[in-house]
Amino acid sequence: MEQLVLWGKFLRFGAVGLSGVGVDFGITYISKEKLLINRYISNSIGFVAAATSNYILNRIWTFESHSNHIFIQYAIFMMIAIGGLTINNFVLFILNQQTQWMKFYTAKVVATGIVFLWNFTLNYLITFSN
Repeated sequence: MEQLVLWGKFLRFGAVGLSGVGVDFGITYISKEKLLINRYISNSIGFVAAATSNYILNRIWTFESHSNHIFIQYAIFMMIAIGGLTINNFVLFILNQQTQWMKFYTAKVVATGIVFLWNFTLNYLITFSN
């Protein structure tokens, strides 16, 4: 039963993450392609906007948190997200710029998948632990 609950949270976290991917890629695209902001700054802006959106949705829907410590919880969530952002930018740098194995947005998809696992694990164990 406990594994079923964990699997449900994982799937919900994934659904929230997909909405976050839309926010992330949309804002990254606008920042990079239309506003001509540096690719890593654009990536960071998109990532932080998506992380904020994800926090709200995960708190309410995925983990059904009723903690009164919203700002502390948000700060922990964002610290984990910033760790994820570091991983995200590192993977982008290696796959796109350093080795040129992948185009920017293909590398961003790979980076997003890696960071998804990082974020779920740490948020499950730390941010939203009961």
